[in-house]
Amino acid sequence: MRLLVVGKLSGQLSTAVKMAMSAGAKVSHVETIEAATHALRAGQGADLLMVDYDLDIAGLIAANQIERIHVPVVACGIAADPLRAAAAIRAGAKEFIPLPPEATLIAAVLAAVSDDNRPMVVRDPNMQLVIDLADQVAASDASILITGESGVGKEVVARYVHQKSRRANRPFISVNCAAIPENLLESELFGHEKGAFTGALARRIGKFEEATGGTLLLDEISEMDHRLQAKLLRAVQEREIDRVGGAKPVKIDIRILATSNRDLVQAVKDGTFREDLLYRLNVVNLRLPPLRERPGDVVAMAEFFVKKYAAANGMAEKPLSSEAKRRLIAHRWPGNVRELENAMHRAVLLAPNAEIDETAIRLPDGQPLAPADPHARTAQAASVAAETATRGFVGQTVSQMEQQLILGTLEHCFGNRTHAANILGISIRTLRNKLKEYTEAGVSVPAPQMGQSAA
Repeated sequence: MRLLVVGKLSGQLSTAVKMAMSAGAKVSHVETIEAATHALRAGQGADLLMVDYDLDIAGLIAANQIERIHVPVVACGIAADPLRAAAAIRAGAKEFIPLPPEATLIAAVLAAVSDDNRPMVVRDPNMQLVIDLADQVAASDASILITGESGVGKEVVARYVHQKSRRANRPFISVNCAAIPENLLESELFGHEKGAFTGALARRIGKFEEATGGTLLLDEISEMDHRLQAKLLRAVQEREIDRVGGAKPVKIDIRILATSNRDLVQAVKDGTFREDLLYRLNVVNLRLPPLRERPGDVVAMAEFFVKKYAAANGMAEKPLSSEAKRRLIAHRWPGNVRELENAMHRAVLLAPNAEIDETAIRLPDGQPLAPADPHARTAQAASVAAETATRGFVGQTVSQMEQQLILGTLEHCFGNRTHAANILGISIRTLRNKLKEYTEAGVSVPAPQMGQSAA
């Protein structure tokens, strides 16, 4: 994380800076709020500002907003005057750190305010295949398109790729293309010169230049205006940009990642996304499966979020009950990881007993998760297993692929022919004929297990 410290470096503030660096922050320093805004405008970049509460924090935030610079502020001060600390919070600071500092407090505040504290939690084979591919391509400078439903963790994977790349010690800059108004996005990405338009009071370095040497993530790229896509295409192809109002191009050295929760091939057909830009961005595609297709990750992630929010709320960490785990795995999670995280945050706050049971895990409308259906779990597991199996079919004949898919699905349905046929999308008669062929050829066919019907 990049930390910009604003204020005179007295002994206590210097100590806080050293602690922040020990916690992994990359620290730079200016003494005045004017210098802070100038540094940010010039492309120095920061993920967090730590500002002496004797300075005009409201003025700093207002000046940054005029420049459309949105960086969270943490106030700090000696003696911890409660009135001045409260005034700093009212002025827009997210947190207050009293000086002299405590190392644990510094680390906790940095983790809470920044968005870097999102480690990769992977247990499911489906997701592990994606991570294995990410590991293969991370060291290159190839553009990567990360796709998947909303909430599956696309930005987490993008950060993972950056951390595994040769640019890991350089900036990681993320731009949400859906959150910035169309008329402002061009300036946000490419920067502008003084006087380029009304309100352009000084030169502003855009995200492309801010990411120099590092990685630029274009989040939800499908929301970008078609006209701006042409300018982006040139930047990707030529590795140079034009600031708004600029007289000459500016060379850039960045790696570009992009995410989308939409089908960009269909967007090309609809005329809302440029086909040539898609080819440039989609050198490698990392398609993240929704949480319902990676049940092996559900409990591991739930336990991670329990630990996270127990610590954040100063509460004892509680284990998940067996029934809670079953219901978590059985739920479809339409909001994916984001929904799971919110549910576990609520569960930490609502669990009255020594463990988090199923009654504490509630949906956004307050309803508990539905009881787990054994047949639904069987079908889900078989469906996921079948999808995983298909990824290993390269190099086999169609007949071999079909046999492996049928037998693998049947095994995961505990030998139940009806469930297997439903998942495979074939009639029970067709399935039985195939199984008869396999048996006559000496191939072992899974028999129904105890409690399961062969019907």
